[in-house]
Formats: sequence, C-alpha cells, structure tokens
Amino acid sequence: MQFVPPGRPLAAVVQVGPRGTINNYPGFNPSVDAEAIRKAIKGIGTDEKTLINILTERSNAQRQLIVKQYQEAYEQALKADLKGDLSGHFEHVMVALITAPAVFDAKQLKKSMRGMGTDEDTLIEILTTRTSRQMKEISQAYYTAYKKNLRDDISSETSGDFRKALLTLADGGRDESLKVDEHLAKKDAQTLYDAGEKKWGTDEDKFTEILCLRSFPQLKLTFDEYRNISQKDIEDSIKGELSGHFEDLLLAVVRCTRNTPAFLAGRLHQALKGAGTDEFTLNRIMVSRSEIDLLDIRREFKKHYGCSLYSAIQSDTSGDYRTVLLKICGGDD
Repeated sequence: MQFVPPGRPLAAVVQVGPRGTINNYPGFNPSVDAEAIRKAIKGIGTDEKTLINILTERSNAQRQLIVKQYQEAYEQALKADLKGDLSGHFEHVMVALITAPAVFDAKQLKKSMRGMGTDEDTLIEILTTRTSRQMKEISQAYYTAYKKNLRDDISSETSGDFRKALLTLADGGRDESLKVDEHLAKKDAQTLYDAGEKKWGTDEDKFTEILCLRSFPQLKLTFDEYRNISQKDIEDSIKGELSGHFEDLLLAVVRCTRNTPAFLAGRLHQALKGAGTDEFTLNRIMVSRSEIDLLDIRREFKKHYGCSLYSAIQSDTSGDYRTVLLKICGGDD
C-alpha cells in the first residue's frame, strides 16, 4: 500500500518549484550579451562589473547560449578568454558559471580524486546531494571529458564499504518517487536494526542498500520507524556502529534526507569558518545550488549559525571574487 503518512501533507514531501537565487533573465538576447562580454574582456583593462552582472543575472541554460554565440561570433572560446583575462578564485567562479552543471560536477569529482590523496568530503557532498538523473548526466559528462568511467576512478581511489556506497550512489539508482510505502519502511527499519544495534558486528551492506537506494521521502518514514523499534535516532546508531568515511557518507545521506539545504549550509559554514577559506567548496555550492535551493540554504545558514550567509561571505572574501559571490547569494537575510 502506498500513501503519504498521516500528518505529513503532500506539500511537505514535494518540492514546489526551484528555490534558487538565479532565474531566467527576461528579454534575454545571447548576441547582445556576447557582444557586451567581448567588449568587457577586450577593452582597455577588463570591465569586471559588466562580466559579473551578465553572468550572475542569466540562468545556466542562458549562459550556455552565450557561450555558443560567443564562439560563433568571435571564433574564440569564452572560457579561454575568461581564463586569459581573469585570475585566482574570481576566475574559477566565473568559469564555473559558464560551465554546464553536469560538466561542472564531473570536473569537481575529478579534482577531488586527482593527485596525492582523495578529498572524500567532496565526493560525499556531490554524490549525496545530486538526484539519480543528475548522477547519470554527471557520469556521461565525466566519460566525455576524461575518456574514463567515473566508477573506475572511484574504485581506484577508495576502498571497502565506503567504495561500495559511493559506487551505489554514482550509479544513480536511488528511487526518485515521492510515494511512500509504510510496510517497506517498517521492514527496512527492522533490517537496519537487525544489521546494526541488534547483532554483534555490523552488516554494512544492508545500510548501503537501504540508505543509498531508497527515495528520501521513503527514508524519512523509515527513520521514524527505526526510532520506534530501537528507541534511538538512526544518526546515533550509525555513529555507534560504523566509522571512517563510510560513517561520514551515511550520516550525510541521513542529513540530506532530513534537510539537504541544512546539510549544505553546514558545508558552507565549514568552508568559511576559521583561518583560511575553502574556496573549492564555497564556489561549488554557491554555483551548483544557485538555481536549485540557495534561498533555503541561506535560511538554514542564518538559523544554525546566527549570521547571514551574505555577511559570512562578505567578511571572508574580497575584491571581485567577493562581488560575484554576493551577487550569486542574491541578498542579505
């Protein structure tokens, strides 16, 4: 039997419309924009203000049309021109803005696995917050860019239960249905309890199978049922039963199930607090969520950390880099 649980209106399960800070620009004209960008880059000195205004006030789909128009009109790649004219973190975020979302994520995944050591937190963040459809597009973009399978690179850079869980997420097999099945939630909750709290040693595969394949609405109900059975919150059980990056990944899944914007607000807080800024994470979340849920991330940031995301960015960055991030942020709270 499939239903929405009592006391849980459908609206709480269904996301209504995008909650981004950037939308389609009305009266959009790619030729006019391409020409203005060309002038801003090729004039005497770079006109950063024009570049920022155009690229932060157009949706990604519109920016892709500007990129195409620019190439046709000037026989030059806009990305190459931006890279040649800008530098540092400002250049990185501007190039990110003109990159298609799946390609951008593919590049972020590649960077997190390149060179010495793997950036597990980035792998976890991307793979737990993207939809199944997005994951399939990312895998395709990854293969196109690097002529290698994302799966193969994850396999060679990670190990054990962490690897298994990442590969399950990378396959994009999570159920995206909004319907929930109460019987399945009870069954899965019991399976998780039997695989962890109830036995000596933990059956990690069961955790991976349920947490990496069930839909978020289904998992929400499962976690409620789990509390009924075990008298414990699933997060506490995961912390008690598991360890290392595998524990981190499953905790991220639980947090995304409950509130993805709050999870990402936490990642931004980490990136901005203390000495030095983690621009890699800051750029990625600001750009990749700007048309999805950045308004909600802003709300969660303010709620949990006592200051607005806008003011945190303002005090932690400077120059044109600060200007472009604040434009993407879209306002103070």
